[in-house]
Amino acid sequence: MALFCNITIFPKPLVPSCSSQKTHFPKSTQNTKLDPIFKIKGPATLSGHVTISGSKNSSLALLAATLCCSGSSLLHNVPNISDVEAMASILSSLGAKVESFDGKMMVNSDGVGKVEVDLEEMRKIRGGFFVIGPLVARFGEAVVALPGGCNIGNRPVDLHLRGLRALGAVVELRDGKVWAHTANGKGLVGGRFRLDYPSVGATETLMMAASMADGITLLSNVAKEPEVVDLARFLNDSGASIEGAGGDTLVIQGKSQLYGSECVIKPDRIEAGTFMIAASITRSCISMSPVIPSRVSCLIDKLSEAGCKISQVDPHTLRVSALPALCLGDDLKSFDIKTSPFPGFPTDLQPQIMALLTTCAGSSLVEESVFENRMSHARELQKLGARIEANGNRAIVFGKDKGSSLCGSRVIARDLRGGASLILAGLAAKGTTEIHRIEHIERGYENIVTKLQNLGADIERSTLPSMPYLV
Repeated sequence: MALFCNITIFPKPLVPSCSSQKTHFPKSTQNTKLDPIFKIKGPATLSGHVTISGSKNSSLALLAATLCCSGSSLLHNVPNISDVEAMASILSSLGAKVESFDGKMMVNSDGVGKVEVDLEEMRKIRGGFFVIGPLVARFGEAVVALPGGCNIGNRPVDLHLRGLRALGAVVELRDGKVWAHTANGKGLVGGRFRLDYPSVGATETLMMAASMADGITLLSNVAKEPEVVDLARFLNDSGASIEGAGGDTLVIQGKSQLYGSECVIKPDRIEAGTFMIAASITRSCISMSPVIPSRVSCLIDKLSEAGCKISQVDPHTLRVSALPALCLGDDLKSFDIKTSPFPGFPTDLQPQIMALLTTCAGSSLVEESVFENRMSHARELQKLGARIEANGNRAIVFGKDKGSSLCGSRVIARDLRGGASLILAGLAAKGTTEIHRIEHIERGYENIVTKLQNLGADIERSTLPSMPYLV
């Protein structure tokens, strides 16, 4: 493994010994705000089976796509998470009728009467920006605030805006909002646009817009992620004509009208990956379904390289074993990763993999090439005793044979996937781990506490007095 120069070592925080750690709170909690936390007692050994929920990322794009359709669209297997709730709220605020029942969501957008998304709604979720494409394409205009969500990088929307301009839209930035409308009251027109980077969000936004543009649109260097394929399938079932999804070029024949259709949301590959890593970090054996193995093949390769035994029980079920007796070697060994667009290693699993690597034998290099600020979890993992040296978008993780030993402590979830990494580390750590700011985690994982409890983890969701001094 090639190391790198100019290392920045995060200062090692003071971590109490596992046997003597105590948590002190104010004596009086009267009129004190209570914040939800996750409390984990480790180390855990997991066993059993876990059901994987519908994809968060697919759900958000598909909900936005219902704005393209006349009539009602019915989505099945919708995860009950706060990001989906926020997107449904955005659709409702525009005038769409949204009904949720039994893991399903019915959306009818015929009643949409406004094209400006409320600022407070947009601050909740970055995926809300998706609606700009459908609104301009079907209703001729949109006013959308710049997106919120996790603070893991700049994630500029310039590709979305330049792509819309290539389809004939007039786009301006004013007062922190994007104002877009079709020229001279006419609709969008087909065009050509090459993305500088295969952004999933830009690809999906432009795909939705082009599906209702007049003429043929050619989008090149597009994202190949499975969620793009899922969106293209839904739009085609609704009457669109999109070819090439899953490749680097999309050819889209615009249609004057799309109609509501029915769709079953595919299982969440990131949730599946998180539970695969949970089995690995706790040196346990669990199975999970439904899973589409081809969508997590990169993770399967890495975990197998580390020594895990992964088997496909049936077309939709994986079993992951890191039991010492079944590992390929005495214990799991380290490996290097570099994140990249699909089919490369997903950025949304980088924090979880870093947690695992702190328990493996040897040293690892983790390089983040998608989001420039996605290393904040390294400092939190240090609070649990991890030994990590970070510099910009790269980090060296020293495994347990280098003196690293995870021990329960108080940590903060600073973003969704970073928060998931803290849960995993807490499962492997000795003693009690308290995770604060769990609203980030609940944006993307459905019933994660119950699922882990059913696997044998000692984890609970509780409340503690708000502690604003936690930074």
